[in-house]
Amino acid sequence: MTAQGIVEAASAAGLTITTAESCTGGMVAAALTDIPGSSAVFERGFITYSNAAKAELLGVPQATLDAHGAVSEETARDMAEGARRAARADIAVAITGIAGPGGSGAKPEGRVCFALARSGQATRTETRDFGAQGRAEVRRLSRDRALALIAEALC
Repeated sequence: MTAQGIVEAASAAGLTITTAESCTGGMVAAALTDIPGSSAVFERGFITYSNAAKAELLGVPQATLDAHGAVSEETARDMAEGARRAARADIAVAITGIAGPGGSGAKPEGRVCFALARSGQATRTETRDFGAQGRAEVRRLSRDRALALIAEALC
């Protein structure tokens, strides 16, 4: 489903969407707000690049960041749930990862963690290892996966 399809489906269902983005820096929000009429389903998104922003804007507990790091499914879950609460949205997607260059053995370049929070449902998390394809490609693939997660939540 395209971003336009997501906006149309969410609008038809009367659902609202928000985003909590780290390594994508707003690319998911941009894809959605590129669509005319998106304001009916998208009011706000959060770019929380630093740990401090994740904690302050989304309520990610410092204990989660200390125990699991910023690039973890646990942090992605807290980001999505915090964004959904803060935006009072029905659906929230969160992305946190290492677009590159860099990374480590434990958290290599191209590792991205996602979470999808939807009211009335358990939050879903996943990790994708896109590999060291370069920053732009990892970010593009992450945006596309986040849009796919939103689309799946609307079906």
